[in-house]
Amino acid sequence: MSNMQSRPAGRRAQARIMNTVNVPMRLFLGLPFPTPAGKRLMLAFIVGRKTGRTYRQPLSFVRDGDTLLTPGGGAWKLNLAGDRPVRLRIGGRDYYARPEVIRDPDAVGKLLGVVAAANPMAGRFAAIPKDSDGQFDPERLRQAVQHGFAIVRWHLVDSAANP
Repeated sequence: MSNMQSRPAGRRAQARIMNTVNVPMRLFLGLPFPTPAGKRLMLAFIVGRKTGRTYRQPLSFVRDGDTLLTPGGGAWKLNLAGDRPVRLRIGGRDYYARPEVIRDPDAVGKLLGVVAAANPMAGRFAAIPKDSDGQFDPERLRQAVQHGFAIVRWHLVDSAANP
């Protein structure tokens, strides 16, 4: 069974909606000048691991020190190789960053907290409920990671070019 079919129905519907929304977002985020969406969204140019084709993937991000954090539930993460920089278009400018895919549930929970604090919409998009202590429910977080959810930490290749 494919990963897409093993996901909960709500997540499959969300993936279909995002595939539709991503079409115009690729054009909008690819513009050579800043747009309002560029404050929380970027366009990643990801090279396919099997095809070698470059895919343009709209992604939300937040800054965390010298890195950028992206919550990721799609299959696009499978094409990331830590030793290969990825071109990112942020605010109409290109940057290069090395991706680090975080899959440990404890680390994902901590970093998702950082993402949700900086961008509450991204936290709601992850759809992982919080417990009475305000922490992400550990069992639901573990299930989300098991179904492919991760956090990508982008290490900018040239820190002087930090967006």
